[in-house]
Amino acid sequence: MKFYIVIPAHNEADCIEKTLRSLASQTLLPKKVLVVNDNSTDETAAIVEKFSAEFPFIQLFNNTSSSKHLPGSKIINAFYKGFEQLDENYDVICKYDADLIFPKNYLERLAEEFQQDQQLGMVGGFCYIEKDGDWKLESLTNKDHIRGALKAYRKECFKAIGGLKPSMGWDTVDELLCLYHDWKIKTLPDLKVKHLRPTGNTYNKAAKFKQGEAFYKLGYGFPITFIASLKLAMRKKQPLLLKDYLRGYLQAKQKKLPSLVSPEEGKWIRKYRWKKIKEKLF
Repeated sequence: MKFYIVIPAHNEADCIEKTLRSLASQTLLPKKVLVVNDNSTDETAAIVEKFSAEFPFIQLFNNTSSSKHLPGSKIINAFYKGFEQLDENYDVICKYDADLIFPKNYLERLAEEFQQDQQLGMVGGFCYIEKDGDWKLESLTNKDHIRGALKAYRKECFKAIGGLKPSMGWDTVDELLCLYHDWKIKTLPDLKVKHLRPTGNTYNKAAKFKQGEAFYKLGYGFPITFIASLKLAMRKKQPLLLKDYLRGYLQAKQKKLPSLVSPEEGKWIRKYRWKKIKEKLF
């Protein structure tokens, strides 16, 4: 299978060499890796150019954007700057972060899964972070969720869901729409990816309300938003985040921000979420 990989990168000089080295060492090499150097002020571009000289399938694209780092929109806008440079000759399109170390058989395993099940739309491994000299699961989400850091989509699924949404919540709505359009999602616990930088450590203070805004845009409604916000705040071991998430939701509702889903999709999502909540409770 032909894998195209787009890596948005902003000031990733400390990590991106390890990421590219791990991709260049895959048992199944990607056909194209495009790093979008998004307004970096460090040596990110120079490092990518060095790899490009050694591995022709690795390419650099320089992009100029705001230096403000808010989750969601910035990274997806950068992804699309890169995606627009690619042709259509791919089987799988990946959006990967620039601070990951992949096991050598990562892409080969993904290809095997995609080939074994033609209805599989998305597949991925798990992120691990280093704590006290040991690599431990970065357990911010359920184990049936593919982290936004390492998304891989079958082309037909990617097109069916309308691509990626430039908003926080994009890495949740993509899976919900995947299921809505009758595609399957699979996570592979044995594929352990080293995540060199913990999620969210570069978000600025203005980002704290974005999670609640995302719940609104996903069409959750207030009851599901409350449950999801409480669960996430407790997982992050920061109970006071609940207040920020709910405030973000209410602000988005007051502003009548545009939804990421259609009314029909929103209705299906609420029904699906309630089903999953009941399954866990009973």
